[in-house]
Amino acid sequence: MLSRKQKLFIMKIISLFSVVRGYNIPIIIIAQYLSAIFILAPEKRALSVILDFNLFILVLASSLTIASGYIINNFYDSRKDLINRPNKSMLDRLVSQSTKLKVYFSLNFFVALMALIVSWRAFLYFSVYIFLIWFYSHKIKKYVVIGNLMAAILAVLPFFAILLHFYNLLTFEDIENYKGHFAVIFSHASFLFILLLIREMIKDLENIKGDLANGYQTIPIIYGENVSKSIITTLTLLTVVPVYLLIDIYDVGYMDIYFYSCFIILILFLLYLWKSETREQYLLLHNVLKFLIVAGVFCIVLIDPSVLWNGKKLFMNI
Repeated sequence: MLSRKQKLFIMKIISLFSVVRGYNIPIIIIAQYLSAIFILAPEKRALSVILDFNLFILVLASSLTIASGYIINNFYDSRKDLINRPNKSMLDRLVSQSTKLKVYFSLNFFVALMALIVSWRAFLYFSVYIFLIWFYSHKIKKYVVIGNLMAAILAVLPFFAILLHFYNLLTFEDIENYKGHFAVIFSHASFLFILLLIREMIKDLENIKGDLANGYQTIPIIYGENVSKSIITTLTLLTVVPVYLLIDIYDVGYMDIYFYSCFIILILFLLYLWKSETREQYLLLHNVLKFLIVAGVFCIVLIDPSVLWNGKKLFMNI
């Protein structure tokens, strides 16, 4: 039998896991490695990418930065979450605000040290990234439109740290060849960015009560739910552009199955969106977008499974 103190300690560990959304961190790590293997450096064998020490440090630093970001976001959103997510909020409150801040600063300190191991550029990059996450949580997220845009940008930024890592490994001749490959990377990033932006706007619809009570200026609060739904519809239709480029202009292998499936799901998503009125319905739409994002991570393998053991010979000098 566990003592009361041991039970309390376990509950606090679970609470901290909930605060940093520990269930998301493995997905982020997998997404970064799969992006590195199949999109950013398909010319390399998977094993050489996985064994890249500097890449490992960057992935770990990104994951810890995101975890610290969840902590500071939870710190500032504690009152709002009491309204929007009462059950999760009660679990999160098992860890005191002071403990959350101590973990937050500790994680950021370790991130800074790890970034210095790679380079001063990595240190500067993560220092700016940590600041932007804090600034978003403290100020920006309360403002209409810019809060949604910044949230989506912050979610995509860790992948640019990895992109810069591989870009620095290229010779001048390789960089000229890499320009065409960058268009493919940009198309993938654009599709992900639009999905993340739609998810942020669905969250605004989902969290209207808590946002209204805490003075958050969101699109559904200022302009109404129908305007918000119209913007979400427009953004959903805009996914056609990067998907068209990836399927018809560039080569994404069997991943086109994922994109075609996305279109079907997004059409049903829009039909359900315009019928939705309750928080539970918006939560379902939020989970659909989560599913598409997570499924997209694992479907990256479909681009070219042979990269795992052969690699593509895109550049001779790498």
